[in-house]
Amino acid sequence: MIMAPAGAKRNILERLDAGEIVIGDGGFVFALEKRGYVKAGPWTPEAAAEHPEAVRQLHREFLRAGSNVMQTFTFYASDDKLENRGNAQRFTGTQINEAACDLAREVANEGDAMVAGGVSQTPSYLSCKCEDEVKGIFKRQLDVFVKKNVDFMIAEYFEHVEEAEWAVQVLKTSGKPVCASLCIGPDGDLNGVSPGDCAVRLVKAGANIVGINCHFDPMTCVKTVKMMKEGVEKAGLKAHYMVQPLAFHTPDCNCQGFIDLPEFPFGLEPRILTRWDMHKYAREAFNVGIRFIGGCCGFEPYHIRAVAEELATERGCLPAASEKHGNWGAGLEMHTKPWVRARARRAYWHHTIARQGRFHTDRLEEFGLIIGLERISPPQPIRAVRREEIEKSQSL
Repeated sequence: MIMAPAGAKRNILERLDAGEIVIGDGGFVFALEKRGYVKAGPWTPEAAAEHPEAVRQLHREFLRAGSNVMQTFTFYASDDKLENRGNAQRFTGTQINEAACDLAREVANEGDAMVAGGVSQTPSYLSCKCEDEVKGIFKRQLDVFVKKNVDFMIAEYFEHVEEAEWAVQVLKTSGKPVCASLCIGPDGDLNGVSPGDCAVRLVKAGANIVGINCHFDPMTCVKTVKMMKEGVEKAGLKAHYMVQPLAFHTPDCNCQGFIDLPEFPFGLEPRILTRWDMHKYAREAFNVGIRFIGGCCGFEPYHIRAVAEELATERGCLPAASEKHGNWGAGLEMHTKPWVRARARRAYWHHTIARQGRFHTDRLEEFGLIIGLERISPPQPIRAVRREEIEKSQSL
């Protein structure tokens, strides 16, 4: 059994109160589905008990990338969700939650990371079960988190602020710091409650940190958290703020986000954000006053590394994974092709917009030997072989 060493690390509120930036982790459900350990549809986390080596490795990759928070892989680990999706016969909710806590703690102890016990929205609430019944589901997960002495709690991925309030009220009884994160956009929750009003309600329920995760792209989520911040300040309340968005571009989403896109969930790869997009996201989040910055579905360790690298000056350190990543492509100076060496500079990557790599027509027969040739032919080599010639090409 792996337990937290009492008082060994400063808690999240001590860090945030001191003005520090806390880097979250990424999207375990999507990452493990791609790796073959989570089933799309149910999205339940039995892998924590079934394939602990896979969950442990992903935790380690996020830790190496700069994460200060190891969230327990307990998304949709409530008893009602497991029963609803047919997984309760293989593993109980308690088994999954305990295994997830042990894995998160094991890896957190390898670095400067905290463990966050997480709950999420329930089928019981969506089935109009009573408040006491829904709170009882959260309480069963909380009992495990308290037993395992996690460092703080996260109520995340809630579409209805009312259910999130209930979760916060339960988690608050632990005496641990509580984060509350909704999966909503600028239009508010599914009952039309505005982001600002949602935040006020969550703070009054006892949340120390409020924010947004999932469903929308980074800039949309940052915008929504900014609205929450404005609402809290207008109400004369105080809170810290968090954001853990998708790693997908979602300009065409409606109020329920990427779930309503025709590509969800198996065709989203062309929408993925680059590491350079993540630099812009991290800076924007920091500029609006968000200090707990991480990711959700689609976020891989290299995305989190980009967030940590963008904020390295403010944090006073680089993540371990930066040992294998030159700043703004600096490692490309050692590439064999001179035109690739010329890309080892910030100006190139900061202004490069990634394309899908597909022709701009569905009728490939329209492309003859001339039409579109420039799109599929490799670039002509830049004849820069001496150091001064390479440096000159990089300055262009």
